[in-house]
Amino acid sequence: MSGPAAGDEKRRFERAAGVNVLGNAAKILVEGAAGLAFGSVALLADAAHSVADLVASVVVFVWGGSRYDAADAEHPHGHQRIEPLTALFVGAVIVLLGLNLLRDSIEGLRFGTGVRFSPLLLGALAFAMVDMYVLYRYTTVVNADLGSTALDALAVDCLNDIYTSIAVVVGVIGVFLDVPILDPAAGAVVSLLVVYQGIEIGRENVTYLVGAAPPPGDRDRVVATLRAHPAVVGVHELQVFYDGTDLEVEVHVEVDGGMTLRRAHDIETELVTELHELEGIGDVHVHLDPSGVGEWKDAADAPGDDRGPPLDDGEA
Repeated sequence: MSGPAAGDEKRRFERAAGVNVLGNAAKILVEGAAGLAFGSVALLADAAHSVADLVASVVVFVWGGSRYDAADAEHPHGHQRIEPLTALFVGAVIVLLGLNLLRDSIEGLRFGTGVRFSPLLLGALAFAMVDMYVLYRYTTVVNADLGSTALDALAVDCLNDIYTSIAVVVGVIGVFLDVPILDPAAGAVVSLLVVYQGIEIGRENVTYLVGAAPPPGDRDRVVATLRAHPAVVGVHELQVFYDGTDLEVEVHVEVDGGMTLRRAHDIETELVTELHELEGIGDVHVHLDPSGVGEWKDAADAPGDDRGPPLDDGEA
């Protein structure tokens, strides 16, 4: 996408990422101050978790918007892979921080902590949960039509922050009830949730980066669009795969071999245009074949052919 529409989407993307930066910074300041003042490992763990969120938000703010930049000489297929790359970085940072928090929590379980109860601990947690819920709702609403995987990762992180804060509340209540071991125990639960969250974010975005195949439904709608054209006799050699968060399509389409070259060119243009109109489709490469001819690479004994049978009329 390029032009005014892309510019507007990029501004909304950057504004949402910037709001995430501010929201996470506020949570860090409030929780960090309360945790340090009263020695709460769980509260410091939750604040430290938001340090990773802050770093992730900054990375998304600085680099994530590049997906809206037009293709150029150095990036002829656009910048679609930059966004899942930033989201993958988010996941990696979250995993590393979660493991570090888990280590601190285990040390607290083994050696104890000097945590002291104060109503300010609960007040700081209440602020953190409200802050993250407002941030989650805002990011989700903005991303409803942007469809950004990076913003989606930030929104999921905000929602998970609410869950981890609830776990910390349990630890703080344990301190109030003179069961201080619940504080590092809550920190351990928070840490495990953080690690899981980072792994899930990374797993999803690796799919986009390695050019994996999409779910079957995406392939089916490509086939349905191609076969709906009256000039199409058959479809084979269909490949649908991720190029960043967009889907790239490569396909051979069989048409009447007796038509003029100009008519064949018009059909190819129509097919490419119709596929581009499908949601999530990026580059499209359509090769027209005369029907009934077949190709050497489709033969069962073709050298180097390890891709299985072609997609013919009965299989699509």
